[in-house]
Amino acid sequence: MTAKRNRRKQTQSLQERLMAFADVAKERARGMPPGKERESLLRRAKQNEVASDLTDLLSAPAYRRHGGA
Repeated sequence: MTAKRNRRKQTQSLQERLMAFADVAKERARGMPPGKERESLLRRAKQNEVASDLTDLLSAPAYRRHGGA
């Protein structure tokens, strides 16, 4: 028996969702005292910003024209 996948129609682009998460994580981190949890939130925010930038770069028409994906 196969399990049915939960599918959702995304209303925002991947870049928008990544940046929104990064903004929320940064805001939460601002209200926290220094420590591991705060550093973890800031690290995840940075990772999401980088992922958004890379996704944007890879989806650019100029990248595709020069032999990208």
